[in-house]
Amino acid sequence: MLIRVFAAFGWLVAALYTAHAEVARLRFGQIPSTIHGTTSLPRFVAEKKGFFAREGLKVELVPIPGGTDKMIKALDRGDIDLTQTATPYLVQAVLSESDAVAVAGETANPIYSLIAKPDVSTFADLKGKLVGLSLPVDTISISMRKLLALKGLTEADYRVKELVGTPVRFDCLKKGECDAVPLGQPDDLIAIKHGYHRLGVSNEAVKAFQFEVVAARRSWAQANKDEVVRFVRALAAAFRFVRDPANRDEVIKLIVELTESTDDVASDTLKLYFEPDRGVLPKQAEISLDGLAQVIAFMAESRTIVPPPPTPERFIDLQYLEAAGVK
Repeated sequence: MLIRVFAAFGWLVAALYTAHAEVARLRFGQIPSTIHGTTSLPRFVAEKKGFFAREGLKVELVPIPGGTDKMIKALDRGDIDLTQTATPYLVQAVLSESDAVAVAGETANPIYSLIAKPDVSTFADLKGKLVGLSLPVDTISISMRKLLALKGLTEADYRVKELVGTPVRFDCLKKGECDAVPLGQPDDLIAIKHGYHRLGVSNEAVKAFQFEVVAARRSWAQANKDEVVRFVRALAAAFRFVRDPANRDEVIKLIVELTESTDDVASDTLKLYFEPDRGVLPKQAEISLDGLAQVIAFMAESRTIVPPPPTPERFIDLQYLEAAGVK
């Protein structure tokens, strides 16, 4: 009898071990221009620190050619399971009957620097000059137009060239074709070290935003709730790790590895984010309803969506964050 009990217990342990050992594979979509940028830091940390592995996940990075507007389309086609996306593209897609929905927050209130050529030292110097922006719907373009307006420039005062992706905009600046472009980290800090001027930052004009989210198809997320919750829990752990001052030195090393920048650039990036805390990163992958409402309001203001603006709740599903213990 005792032998049979031990045998049954052994089978139970083996079954539990086998279930735990089965790794769930998730396809995560990202445009190539962002893979080595600091917006990818949480996913990179979750991978490097074993937070995905701890949740029994293998996250496969799937590059999606083109700009940010291609992410939701890849999601709708079923090419990927989850994706990082800027919120305006999610809003537009859902209003066009996409099944996509935000399940977690990523970059909340990004700092984009308006970087200008060495001979352009003030906003007034941009009159009649060429500014490289992203697509009109993009939050980068919205915040930069508001920054330029704040500094006294109307849209008639400068010319615009639409350039999707930080590398493309930076290349336009380096070639001398663009007089100023918005750049995120670490590119803006690298440009400054090479003699370019920072005229201002997006946060001067836009104080609260929900810039990026992780999105999935509603139907797929419902059918794979356990995997989505585990992904969200790992992502939340990564944000907590990055924000913990005790991990500052290790996070600097991880930024250097991810972005192929230098220790001083990585250190300056974290100082920009946290000294003081400018709300660039969420505390643990939460989604700001107020931040998303602000994005929607700006989209309605610029007529990239038809007023009246929809409520932010239409574009998010908080059940996965709640199940992961994120408030």
